[in-house]
Amino acid sequence: TDTNRTVDLARSRGARVLAIVNRRGSELTAKADGVIYTSDGRDVEMSVASTKAFYAQVAAGALLACAVAQALGTGQADDRTQLLEALRTLPEAMHTVLASRSKVADAARTFATSRRYWTVVGNGTNAVAAEEVRIKLSELCYKSIACDITEDKKHIDLSCEPLIFVCAAGLSGGTASDVAKEIEIYRAHKALPIVVATAGEERFSAAAAVIEVPAVDPRLAFVLSVMVGHLFGYEAALAIDALARPLRQTREVVERAVARGGQGSVLLDKVHAEIGVPATRFFDSLATGTYDGNLEASTAVRVVGMLRTVMSANPLQSYQRDFGKIATPEALLDDLTAALTRAVDELTRPIDAIKHQAKTITVGISRSEEGLLDRALVKAVLTAGAARERLTYGVLKVLADLDAAVSQVVGFTRYRIEGDPASNNATVAIVDRGGISRDLQSRVDASNALRGTKRRIAMSQEVLVARGRRDNRTVILVPETKGAETTGITLLHVLFHDRLPAGVMKQVLAGSRCAAVACVDHPHRSDRDCRRGCQLRVRYPCARVLLWVRLLRVLRRRGRCARRAPK
Repeated sequence: TDTNRTVDLARSRGARVLAIVNRRGSELTAKADGVIYTSDGRDVEMSVASTKAFYAQVAAGALLACAVAQALGTGQADDRTQLLEALRTLPEAMHTVLASRSKVADAARTFATSRRYWTVVGNGTNAVAAEEVRIKLSELCYKSIACDITEDKKHIDLSCEPLIFVCAAGLSGGTASDVAKEIEIYRAHKALPIVVATAGEERFSAAAAVIEVPAVDPRLAFVLSVMVGHLFGYEAALAIDALARPLRQTREVVERAVARGGQGSVLLDKVHAEIGVPATRFFDSLATGTYDGNLEASTAVRVVGMLRTVMSANPLQSYQRDFGKIATPEALLDDLTAALTRAVDELTRPIDAIKHQAKTITVGISRSEEGLLDRALVKAVLTAGAARERLTYGVLKVLADLDAAVSQVVGFTRYRIEGDPASNNATVAIVDRGGISRDLQSRVDASNALRGTKRRIAMSQEVLVARGRRDNRTVILVPETKGAETTGITLLHVLFHDRLPAGVMKQVLAGSRCAAVACVDHPHRSDRDCRRGCQLRVRYPCARVLLWVRLLRVLRRRGRCARRAPK
């Protein structure tokens, strides 16, 4: 991942690394000099927001700061004690915020649907809160949201009259007064400020809405700003999604009528008679500006035009006149359904199944290959002739992680695969050879049937590390794929280091845990023969040095490996 690559770069320049991780199985724990476990969140070393992990990491950071300050002899012991006591009582304040969810929901329903442009602002520690809230609002509500320091906002884009979510929990004294003046400026420029403030703070009366949170240590108050922001994002997404309800109901009327069947004119009459109520609700909300923030103008015009046409006294005549198409009941209902579907799609906010999920498509995208393509093992595969686009990221990652264990690549063989590997008709042919492979005899020279290990590689599309039982040569087989189809295999003849430091070996195993380790008896010709013969194929699910040692012992005890395991 991008985080691991950053850690590798930092360590190579002499930095000491302290990792705050969610899981004990994280690869990052092997790279770091020290580890703090939070056991929260679902992501492993991904530099994107995880809501649960955010709160856990705030607590971990506070504990770490206190420990470092104490070790260095800086700061006051009383201040550290107060901070830790406040941290201990923070969950109670968070429960209080949760209990006020209805107020957050009211603000979201009232203000979130009508404004197209949103901004989140904060200063001091609340600037951190603003950054976190911006991510969650953007993720849940499908909006591109700006994030600025509170005092800077008046100089940037107030001309768009945005909804401004102001993180101001814990502010007092002159800072609170300054923020109150900023909010007055926002409101004067027709923006819509919604403020998160400590209970009892009355200086933010110019805001469109004030959501109060309990008083806590000012150093931790920003956490409550974040929590309200997370709740606001959730409720705002629900409010936006609810805008699609009358459109969904209208579409259901059309779909039910079509499902029942009948003549087109009869279906059109049924739809005409039943869509009045939901269509009128949509028209009323559209007229009051409720849809201004989330429905595209062209979509709204299309939906209104189609609904007016179907609800008119003569739908077919109106349809042909307004849209210039040959009027049939089927064509009219199809166009109505398409318009409604487009509008519903623009308004749908599923929350639990987020479109274009950031955690799967943005993590390290611009740097996903950085640090992989420059590894010697990856270069060897590309130099052998494998096209970059035929190597998946997973394959590149395994090769990069195996690189530390490989001392030299001494040859290669590239195979072309044709047909479905799952069938008995697939074939394999040698495309190119290099190094010691030129002097070796291959089974493919005698038979082009795709069998044995190569067939399994083609089916699994995973990297395989293997050793020939008779010739004792070590090889790495790399699948080449195009979409879901395996188009070839690149076989590298490699020499491994006799010994590696335990930490390096652990990292190799951790990164290449999806590779298979096997002892292969080359003379076998089929899967059935392999099962009856001396082949042993082990897939290790967890990267631990003890498992590696155990594997070697099992193989040696059963007489599968000709080479002794390094001590």
